[in-house]
Amino acid sequence: MRKDISIIISTYNSPEWLKKVLWGYNTQTYRNFEIIIADDGSNQETFDLIEEMKKEVFFPIVHVWHEDMGFQKTIILNKAILAVATDYILMTDGDCIPREDFVEQHIKSREEGYFISGGYFKLPMDISQKIDQLTIYSGKCFDLKWLRNHGMKSSFKNSKLSSKGLISWLLNTITPTTPSWNGHNASGWKKDFLAINGFDERMQYGGEDREFGERLVNYGVKPKQIRYSTVCVHLDHARGYVKPEMVLKNTQIRKETKNQKKIWTASGIKKIL
Repeated sequence: MRKDISIIISTYNSPEWLKKVLWGYNTQTYRNFEIIIADDGSNQETFDLIEEMKKEVFFPIVHVWHEDMGFQKTIILNKAILAVATDYILMTDGDCIPREDFVEQHIKSREEGYFISGGYFKLPMDISQKIDQLTIYSGKCFDLKWLRNHGMKSSFKNSKLSSKGLISWLLNTITPTTPSWNGHNASGWKKDFLAINGFDERMQYGGEDREFGERLVNYGVKPKQIRYSTVCVHLDHARGYVKPEMVLKNTQIRKETKNQKKIWTASGIKKIL
């Protein structure tokens, strides 16, 4: 059967976390998908892990890699977009484990003229490290009781993990959070991505995903909020790649996109020489 959704997972030298994420996709109720690993320059350990996981999981994995040139996520994402074999793309990160209905919810919610905006549930480092294959396959890493037993504090945000059906629909409807393109949990049509020329490759860390979504909106694609339906847990990690000058440059590019209502980036998939 031809796949009808491609899942792009960004990663960089985090094979332990990536393995947990791929285990999460091996539990999915909706199975007609392919995985594209958008690898921003990882070393051999990640290559070895991917080859190992290809033998373990039910879905095909395509590894898209380029040399390590610092934080260049936008470049590798554009390469991954061109590598997909389907018309619809779900983007997430190699530190976000999906609940078993994650892909199913994206498929049910997809609609022409829209992109889907989801969220995530952040876990502290100690719980992130405790999660293993059994925890993922049994769904315990999404179980509030299991998480509380391992030190998670009570919060209204915990409802992200447990809500389903009518409750998740209601929370999606009343949430004050503005839907945006979130790189850890968002999906849309490949033709729309190509129409805006993909990600702006001048941008490094800090708002590069949001700017992509802002150009989609300028193009006429509407965001759809389903952050309480598409559930994933975010594993903790250091962010040594974050530099103030990156954020400053990205902020300026986003201002230009907003003020000029830009749709196309000249620094995207197609380069204008």
